[in-house]
Amino acid sequence: MKDFFHLISASKFAELFNHFTELEAEMIPLPAALGRFLARDITAPVALPPFSRSTMDGYAVRANDTFGCSATAPALLTVKGEIAMGRSGRHIALNPGQTARILTGGELAENADSVVMIEYTRPLDQTTVAVLSPVAPGENVIRHGADFQQGETILTKGRRLRPQDLGALAGLGVMEVAVCKRPVVAIISTGDELASHDRELDPGQIRDINTTTLTALVNEAGGIALPLGITRDNFAELLHACRTAIARPVDMLLLSGGSSAGKRDFTLAVFKELDQTGLLARGVALRPEKPTILAQHDNCALFGLPGHVDSAMVVFYLFVRPLLHRLCGACNAGLQRIVAKAGEKIPSAGGREGHVRVRLEQRADSLLPVAWPVYGGAGLIKPLVTADGLLIIDRNRDGVNKGEQAEVLLFP
Repeated sequence: MKDFFHLISASKFAELFNHFTELEAEMIPLPAALGRFLARDITAPVALPPFSRSTMDGYAVRANDTFGCSATAPALLTVKGEIAMGRSGRHIALNPGQTARILTGGELAENADSVVMIEYTRPLDQTTVAVLSPVAPGENVIRHGADFQQGETILTKGRRLRPQDLGALAGLGVMEVAVCKRPVVAIISTGDELASHDRELDPGQIRDINTTTLTALVNEAGGIALPLGITRDNFAELLHACRTAIARPVDMLLLSGGSSAGKRDFTLAVFKELDQTGLLARGVALRPEKPTILAQHDNCALFGLPGHVDSAMVVFYLFVRPLLHRLCGACNAGLQRIVAKAGEKIPSAGGREGHVRVRLEQRADSLLPVAWPVYGGAGLIKPLVTADGLLIIDRNRDGVNKGEQAEVLLFP
């Protein structure tokens, strides 16, 4: 028992991630890069937009030619031509007193610096237009390079690419990007009572929830889940399953169940038995996630997670997900943190950092969201579905009082 319960703080546990290094980069086509983490900065190969263009239908002008004009004293300009969509406007060079018809998105004529909206013009004949309202230089125009200048850093290393990021890169003509490889994560559930979720149960059995949950969590975090099924509470079987998993190879192994100090909890002993594997931590001072084990095999992280799915999820969000993102080279590995107000007194036993599942309510009488605890015994599923995040209670406190502010980690 003493060998197992060697608890370290959550911050000390997270520092152990420094033992692991970012995965190597790979080049992939731009359409496949959604959700991937950039392995290096991206600079604009060209300016965007590549030319100055109109944001309105109207007339491209030299702003000085419209100065002081009005509906009663219009500026009379000579129409030199028309700029068609998708054609260069630079073939038309405006001299003082000249203009060119232009459509939205059209390239400005040479020497033009602004556009008069068509609503403020009145054609007098085929070659003359009256401008009824002045414009300032740059009005109704998007300038060349207004989005990005050539050579400007547009996306930085570690950023997780979003749809709008891919759109910006497409606009710049970027065809492929360097991203960190996705970590492959082996998942093993342990327990004599477990049965696959797709089969009928025998007496005394429960369906395996952890494999499905952890698989989804890994994929959502940017990894590649490799579910390896259920292993019985047997040291030899579990050792064989772990040896087989890390030989594939994989970048991480998640072993749920068997991480506590019971007589049929073999995770710690198995990790110690694996060749070229070092034990980094065998307990973390959290509530209710104490039975958490971390070991290292080369650059592969081996996690022993609690067997109850609610606790396994908390450990995943607090530790597994950040380490996955570290392997991916992510610049921001944690969950989003917000401040909420406790809707009622939320107790916690001192000595270990507490994580209480809460649902959030936005009320008209409170600027901050109100956090309500979602209670339930270990292993219950309904609280997981109901909760929006985890309210953190300091290890030196015995709870949070009603109306008191507290930090909440939001579930993705």
